[in-house]
Amino acid sequence: MATQRSRRLRKKMHIDEFQELGFSVGFTFPEGSSEETIKSTVDALINEVIDPNGLAFDGSGYLQWEGLICLQKIGKCTDEHRELVKNWLEACKLNDVKVTELFDFWWD
Repeated sequence: MATQRSRRLRKKMHIDEFQELGFSVGFTFPEGSSEETIKSTVDALINEVIDPNGLAFDGSGYLQWEGLICLQKIGKCTDEHRELVKNWLEACKLNDVKVTELFDFWWD
């Protein structure tokens, strides 16, 4: 039997229409990449892929980067978002590009 929950409780629990799906990303700059190259590439990722598609990126690194990508608002990323990010990173000739499957940010 399904549990009936109020809208307020579903929102607080991040379930049903308030579920948030996202994915992890990892990539490595070639050895010897300058600080300016790293900065301009990450800025371009945000300006060309993340912001225009309503995504948010929380990540860090220097030569090796790891981070999480989700929507800027409550919602679910799609496989198209994953492919868009992966293809862009690979086109920039970054190494070890890894994009995970979608997962629930609050429950996985």
